[in-house]
Amino acid sequence: MLNHMNISGYLNPLLYIMFILLLPFDFSRPWSLVLAFLLGYSVDLFSGTPGMHAAATVFVAFLRPFFLNAIVKREDDEIDAEPTVQNLGFRKVLSFNAIMVIIHHLVFFYIEAFRLSEFFATLWRSVLSSIFTIIFIMLIQVLFFSWQKKRKL
Repeated sequence: MLNHMNISGYLNPLLYIMFILLLPFDFSRPWSLVLAFLLGYSVDLFSGTPGMHAAATVFVAFLRPFFLNAIVKREDDEIDAEPTVQNLGFRKVLSFNAIMVIIHHLVFFYIEAFRLSEFFATLWRSVLSSIFTIIFIMLIQVLFFSWQKKRKL
């Protein structure tokens, strides 16, 4: 559905990355890479992009533990918690999601363009799509996880 939401060629939200970003802190790194590949490859199959989503998603899954450790202090880290707004706070989750989404979009759109003649157009497309995706991910997290928390009470 979101593939058809390509507004003016520059805003293309790629929300599937949220599933990799929300993996628990203690999730195994090899399994996260396998899951990222399967997720990216399934998106590739449905959108006709040969390996571009898989490559970008695996790259983000590979970098995920480094950025989680940099943003989240070890004492904040709960064993089975996910990096959500309710667990870490808005600012930490926003910075983590922003870094991961920007990296993902840069890798994806530069693989898609695959030429330097469109360097700045691709950079502009990556930045605008990243902003759009980050807004969507944060809205989903705030709305869904706050609703889920209220439901448990």
